[in-house]
Amino acid sequence: MSAGYWLGVDLGGTKILSGLFDDDLKLLARSKQPTSAEGGPTGVFGRIVQGVEAVVKEANIDPAQIRGMGIGIPGQIELGTTRVKFAPNLDWRDVDVKPLMPASWRWPLVVENDVRMGTYGEFAHGAARGAKNVLGVFVGTGVGGGLILNGELYSGFNGNAGEIGHLVVHWRQGTDLEAIAGRRHMMKRAKDILDDAPKRVRKEWKGIDLGSVRSSQLAEYYQKDDPIAVQLVDDAARALGAALGGVVNFLSPEVIVIGGGVTGALGETFIERIWEIAQRYTLPGAANGVKCVSASLGDDSGIIGCAAYAKANAPLRAAEVA
Repeated sequence: MSAGYWLGVDLGGTKILSGLFDDDLKLLARSKQPTSAEGGPTGVFGRIVQGVEAVVKEANIDPAQIRGMGIGIPGQIELGTTRVKFAPNLDWRDVDVKPLMPASWRWPLVVENDVRMGTYGEFAHGAARGAKNVLGVFVGTGVGGGLILNGELYSGFNGNAGEIGHLVVHWRQGTDLEAIAGRRHMMKRAKDILDDAPKRVRKEWKGIDLGSVRSSQLAEYYQKDDPIAVQLVDDAARALGAALGGVVNFLSPEVIVIGGGVTGALGETFIERIWEIAQRYTLPGAANGVKCVSASLGDDSGIIGCAAYAKANAPLRAAEVA
């Protein structure tokens, strides 16, 4: 099969990243559009079209040379299809993406969960390159994950494999990992803690809209040893560590890649803390040789993963639509 080009689109809650790659998955052009759920799925896909057209124009290539496209969507995908079962941040339910494609787009399309695509990107061209068994954990607004087992993306029977954020870490209360380590939930907990905090502590947070606190602001407070931020971050590290320790015992990954906005803002010490705690919960020797590393592709992990996954699956998809 002749060389061609590949498209990767990372559809996030606030922004859409589009990338065009050559056959070696070298990034040739990149574009960013606001997501905006206005106009529903049709409106959002219209902005995806803008991004794709922008990168095709920038790279000055013939669209006929595009051999496949992958889209990462923050939600549940019906296994082996282009149908989104549920994407809460977009308020999508039972949306088939393929009919939204312009008629001129003749290339095969693959659709997957966005965090699984981020994990695939780190596996294919990032911090986990060369490994066969990889766990990706992305800590941001929420907590998502992805699994590579024996060199293949693993989606499981119903397509939900890798959803580590919904792993229950407090069985009596039914508290899941995301409720402790996801930034949105951390800020809800911050309000509860502040309500009972000393006046001098409350003063530091006065006037701050907790619902709008970004990862960088949380990291800034943490680095100043603010007691609220320290408690939130330490609780997150402990919960993540306990969850990862259990996963190491259960799946024995070779590499654990930790990424996401919260991780990026807090830096390597956060990952070191998580891994230190994780090893307290592993069986003797279970963590030997296991690497726990930070994601290396940044915001591009999703578009790289989508393009790489489209390339890995394009021969099958092309045969299916032929």
